[in-house]
Amino acid sequence: MATLIEYEAKALGIDPGEMAERIAGNGGTHVADRMMRRYVYDVRPAAPGRWVRLRDTGSEVTLCLKEITSDSVDGTRETEVEVGDFEATHVLLERLGFHAKAYQENRRSSWQLDGVRLEIDSWPLIPPYLEIEGDDAEQVWTAARRLGLARAELTSENTTAVYARYGVELEKVTDLRFTA
Repeated sequence: MATLIEYEAKALGIDPGEMAERIAGNGGTHVADRMMRRYVYDVRPAAPGRWVRLRDTGSEVTLCLKEITSDSVDGTRETEVEVGDFEATHVLLERLGFHAKAYQENRRSSWQLDGVRLEIDSWPLIPPYLEIEGDDAEQVWTAARRLGLARAELTSENTTAVYARYGVELEKVTDLRFTA
């Protein structure tokens, strides 16, 4: 287990089908489509921009400490470990005193382009967006340019800040699910 810096930017309000075609047209490879679910827990002592996430991606279950240091492309730190069972880990965390502040779902279409991870994400209540994640900032900016996305069109805001752009206070939403 290591703490990693996430190098990530988002293009908001995309058309998922058009973006998938753009990625494929630039040589990208489709990896998987999946429904993801997560519980989010506050850490103790409470700290803004810091939380524990238990996530089931459909292919693995991970437990992660997320730390947001800024809204820059390298402003997120993750310390993550794979765990075996989503519900059992949730029960264990609750018994340890970590009470989930929210349950969240999103749909994700994963792609690869020159070693860069591209995620077309759909979340309840907001328009879809593209997440561009690389091993360093230059990989992120290069992939964005290749997809015809200007740097000025991108944000590195976290999901809470993206929801706020659309008038939704994510911190107050305890159950975020798709209705259909």
